[in-house]
Amino acid sequence: MSAAPHYPFTAIVGQDDLRLGLLLNAVSPAVGGVLVRGEKGTAKSTAVRALAALMPDVDVIAGCRFSCPPGSPDPACPDGPHTVAEAVSRPARMVELPVGASEDRLVGALDIERALADGVKAFEPGLLADAHRGVLYVDEVNLLHDHLVDLLLDAAAMGASYVEREGVSVRHAARFLLVGTMNPEEGELRPQLLDRFGLTVEVAASREPEQRVEVVRRRLAFDDDPAGFAARWADEEAALRERIVAARALLPSVTLGDAALRQIAATCAAFEVDGMRADIVMARTATALAAWAGRTDVTSDDVRQAALLALPHRRRRNPFDAPGLDEDKLDETLEEFGGGDDEPDPEPDGPDGPGGGPGGGGGVPPQGGEPEASPEETPAPAPGPGGGSPEQAPVKAAEPFRTKVLSVPGLGEGAAGRRSRARTEHGRTTGARRPQGTLTKLHLAATVQAAAPHQRARGRSGPGLVVRRDDLRQATREGREGNLVLFAVDASGSMAARQRMGAVKGAVLSLLLDAYQRRDKVGLVTFRGSSADLALPPTSSVDAAAARLEQLPTGGRTPLAAGLLKAHDVLRVERLRDPARRPLLVVVTDGRATGGPEPVALAARAAGLHAAEGTASVVVDCETGPVRLGMAAELARNLGGTAVTLDELRADAIAGLVRDVRATTGRAA
Repeated sequence: MSAAPHYPFTAIVGQDDLRLGLLLNAVSPAVGGVLVRGEKGTAKSTAVRALAALMPDVDVIAGCRFSCPPGSPDPACPDGPHTVAEAVSRPARMVELPVGASEDRLVGALDIERALADGVKAFEPGLLADAHRGVLYVDEVNLLHDHLVDLLLDAAAMGASYVEREGVSVRHAARFLLVGTMNPEEGELRPQLLDRFGLTVEVAASREPEQRVEVVRRRLAFDDDPAGFAARWADEEAALRERIVAARALLPSVTLGDAALRQIAATCAAFEVDGMRADIVMARTATALAAWAGRTDVTSDDVRQAALLALPHRRRRNPFDAPGLDEDKLDETLEEFGGGDDEPDPEPDGPDGPGGGPGGGGGVPPQGGEPEASPEETPAPAPGPGGGSPEQAPVKAAEPFRTKVLSVPGLGEGAAGRRSRARTEHGRTTGARRPQGTLTKLHLAATVQAAAPHQRARGRSGPGLVVRRDDLRQATREGREGNLVLFAVDASGSMAARQRMGAVKGAVLSLLLDAYQRRDKVGLVTFRGSSADLALPPTSSVDAAAARLEQLPTGGRTPLAAGLLKAHDVLRVERLRDPARRPLLVVVTDGRATGGPEPVALAARAAGLHAAEGTASVVVDCETGPVRLGMAAELARNLGGTAVTLDELRADAIAGLVRDVRATTGRAA
């Protein structure tokens, strides 16, 4: 049965940067892969799957599970040694890595029982072996566990995968075109991991009506008759496949001159990127661009295009920085270090250009919002919602700082992270147990101890230990988990003084940075006037929370009870969605409740709901001035949590280095 027709790569409308980034990696996998960032519904997955069908066929040794090439088989291949072998040709594979994949599924697994008893390296290949000499596609790579991303990128960088279990190791080749896609609204990759992707492209839906019409027209035509639609684009697909083959053949002949190298080095220095990986990636990308254009010399335009693809994601200093590149500064640097050498005119690339393939672009959509209004243009404050002080325009956050560690007490079992103690697959070994399902981490001493009493009954006669499956013991490990950090921020009139609210926003921004580094999910509830709003549902995107915080207006009364009840509803729903992820409630307020009848009593009862469910909580006391009422501390007692002032929140404050948040259940224990 033949496979269903794929959507043709050449039929994709627009998305020039996306197509160019993918094609450059097809020409030169040494570029290091491409990370595709963009909103949902922008043809990210369609383009990757279409590219795989364009990859040239590969010759492999028949029966080799690791796709060894007949002319130069891997001497360390687990299926080797290959002496006289039959060669077969097959299409390049596209292997998809699911977000929920295990480490063994990615890198492969050893049969521990046979390895201990017989000394045999019985190895079951993983997805890295399947992807060798093909395409490895990771959709939603930002949602993949960090240790899997580390393994994936290490294999991509070294061209090999290593599997080690208690001193028994297997190595095999793993060279592939790595493509990751992600929606930034669902969370960011760590800067260290971003840097490991060779290129990054930003994609967004076109705002041109005619282009959108063409996208819909082609998609409907494909859905109605996939085979007929693919046949209409067969000639263009064949031409593009031939161009990839020709560019690959030309690549070794491309010369990267000293002038281009100086431009690359100067550009990386001018944009202050860390390390030397950016220089190397730019050099490989510029060389691939020249080969793609059918040239053997690298031009300044190649260097410029390489910078636009390789540098934007490497300039991020924290998760709230938008990726991008100042193109005027780039042009000035290239002109200054151009050396005045004569260069051939580049061929105009583009969907309809003579180059016959996608090109252009490489830049990033404009970042930021409208320019700030001058003081004369700022509108007068309006009366606050629900009465109270008038509404104030959003205030800029103060400079963020390093915060103390706020952790949930006890031992959890949530998603891997860096905040609270938890039983995890990775961490220090704390004990052993019988494996539940596939054995992943062997506890060698416990296994030997379990097998030792049965050696005589099992007829042991030689030096080897007779091990049965019932003897195997799984190591239990303790590491750190990520939590759901839900912020409930008081935006009432009592918090609205500009200097004070700026400090409060700076504190919340600091906690958001800490949540990003500790791999938490975050949510944001705000309350003012007569109600509370869920400004941001729980998400892994802390930069989305920072954006909501920056736009937060203030004014009106303080409906503290409404804010706590809204937070209670959010946590109740999240417990149903993800029961393993433990919550941490952070209430940012001065504790003054003024909204509705009996506001203080209502707030105390709402706080009691959180305390009754054992929700770990902390109150950031924003009260200032010589006279303090201590209402935030009272709120913390009602929550069963802890109160900290803005000054105490700083990691360098005198009062302790680490503060564990005390929940009602923790104190009772």
